[in-house]
Amino acid sequence: MPHIQLIEDLTHDPIPTGSNILVEYQPSSQWYAASIAIAGSWLKQGGSVSYNAMAQSPSNIRNALKRLGVDTTSLEAEPAPPNERLRIWDWYTATLGLKSNEKLAHSSLKTSDLSIGYSREQFKFDSDPLRLRIADDWSTVTRFNDEKTMIEFSLTRALPLSTMLQSTGITGLMTGLHSESVYSRLEAANDCIVDIKVEELKGEVKNLMRIRTFRNLSFDSRWHTLKIGNFEVSLEE
Repeated sequence: MPHIQLIEDLTHDPIPTGSNILVEYQPSSQWYAASIAIAGSWLKQGGSVSYNAMAQSPSNIRNALKRLGVDTTSLEAEPAPPNERLRIWDWYTATLGLKSNEKLAHSSLKTSDLSIGYSREQFKFDSDPLRLRIADDWSTVTRFNDEKTMIEFSLTRALPLSTMLQSTGITGLMTGLHSESVYSRLEAANDCIVDIKVEELKGEVKNLMRIRTFRNLSFDSRWHTLKIGNFEVSLEE
């Protein structure tokens, strides 16, 4: 199995396929860059990625992956649809009230509309342990739905896909934005909680990352500094 960069760097054993990982990140942190680095590393190791672009446009995702040396053009065509090794789902354009030109896109972010698409996906794709599913900013859903509706959609549609497809899901959720019940319910439903924050240490701003908890898996719970450079994101030794 490919190695999940950053996250599996802090676990003592491989992460079981079908796991759900919640990343709670501060808005000023480098989570978006980290999510691209995780996707790029997974693809380079021969895995497949479904990237849900919510906070960034699909073109930005492609450009960032290309800077990491990923040939997005060939990966989005390999193998034949619907199981391309790289699938970029466009949520971002809908947040602008525009129609997407992407082949994979959600035209509405109302959970009633999203549920239809997610139901189709459950039966459209085969089990795929080599596929990593990343959502860069799940907080986007609450722009178009109330919190209770978002939570129910998460628990009944989004999170169960990991088990159904046996593909690991990584979901970003912005801190300081939602009610305590949102964080509590989603934390209880996920297998792993990762924190990413920004702190000033000795006069220098640092991005820090830790695994807060991981059910039934041993891990390093200490804070680690994220090293950002040359479009790469890694843990400082």
